[in-house]
Amino acid sequence: MRVLLILGLMGFSALAVPIAAQTVLKVTRVPTTTAANDTLFVAGSFNVWNPRNPAYRLTKGDDGTYQITLPASLGAVEYKFTRGSWETAEAGPANAPIANRKADLHQAAVVTHEILAWSQPGPAATKKHTASPQVQVLNEQFQIPELGRTRRVLVYLPADYAQQPRRRYPVLYMHDGQNVFDEATSYSGEWGVDETLDRLHALGQDPTSCIVVAVDNDSQHRSDEYIPWRNAEIKAGGQGGAYIDFLARTLKPYVDARYRTRPDAAHTGIAGSSLGGLISVYAALKYPRVFGRVGAFSPAFWVCNDSLLAFAKTHPAARSTRFYFVCGPQESETMLPLMAAWRNKLRAQGVPAANLSLHAPVDGQHREWFWQREFPAAYQFLFRAMPGKGQASK
Repeated sequence: MRVLLILGLMGFSALAVPIAAQTVLKVTRVPTTTAANDTLFVAGSFNVWNPRNPAYRLTKGDDGTYQITLPASLGAVEYKFTRGSWETAEAGPANAPIANRKADLHQAAVVTHEILAWSQPGPAATKKHTASPQVQVLNEQFQIPELGRTRRVLVYLPADYAQQPRRRYPVLYMHDGQNVFDEATSYSGEWGVDETLDRLHALGQDPTSCIVVAVDNDSQHRSDEYIPWRNAEIKAGGQGGAYIDFLARTLKPYVDARYRTRPDAAHTGIAGSSLGGLISVYAALKYPRVFGRVGAFSPAFWVCNDSLLAFAKTHPAARSTRFYFVCGPQESETMLPLMAAWRNKLRAQGVPAANLSLHAPVDGQHREWFWQREFPAAYQFLFRAMPGKGQASK
């Protein structure tokens, strides 16, 4: 009997020990414009900022509050709440973007939030268009046969493009086109690439005038298109190969035929941030004879690092490719270590040290203002001292 009692007490004690600490994110107040059938999601550093990930949908309570439980294993995180897209994410006064929310999930807790306003679909009337006159819409609905979709594509032409009819130009392809040129179309701030290149040209500091082609994402498929392999944990990815096929096989030939480009890999770059940084590195591995200049801003290697490493074994980067890596050391626990590991991996595969640049400014954040600030240095590294600058067409 005593043994049974002891065993019973042991069993009770085991049940009393919590399995793992968990944090509840709770929204206690939403804007009055929130419809009764609106679904709220949380997007953050733990799900590659996917604004409509079913695994991160909040549950609505009878009292009108919303909540979601997150595991302690996520650690320190940054996040925002959305209604399924970045165009309808939480916002500040006058539809202005707000800073990322932050929480440390190591300790069990209930973290309460109030959402003051929602962004509205489409460009906000209160946001000023900032794109320079050199930015044009190449096509509002460019066909993506590899994925059965369409997408808006923008193109920036250098300031001297019209005045130099015999000159050919390098091309830089960029992802998340809404954020590249125009504050009015951006959902979290713009990179100001056009203003940067205009300024560098005016100051005589542009190593080689460059055409920039920016492809919009769509909120629904961004994570799928920017991750080459399916990630079961975040329920996203798997279409990255087809997306890069589109850039290399469909969009680039169209751009080369329409504009005076220098189509070789040494004069073709690709750049993006977060998942855009990841897919840019993948593009250089899959198409080393197409993309010879890579800008990886805060690359989200963690979503498929093992698969990407395996891919690199059979698809090494060309030794002539240049890679520019940059992130903030506090963006996540794995961001900088994985970025440095990839720099070392490429070096071991034969990419010269002179073609690899890595920077980790202490104030760096996973934000557009940071990537905007770091873009000039990345651009000048990737396209500096290029052979045959200003080559005339034949």
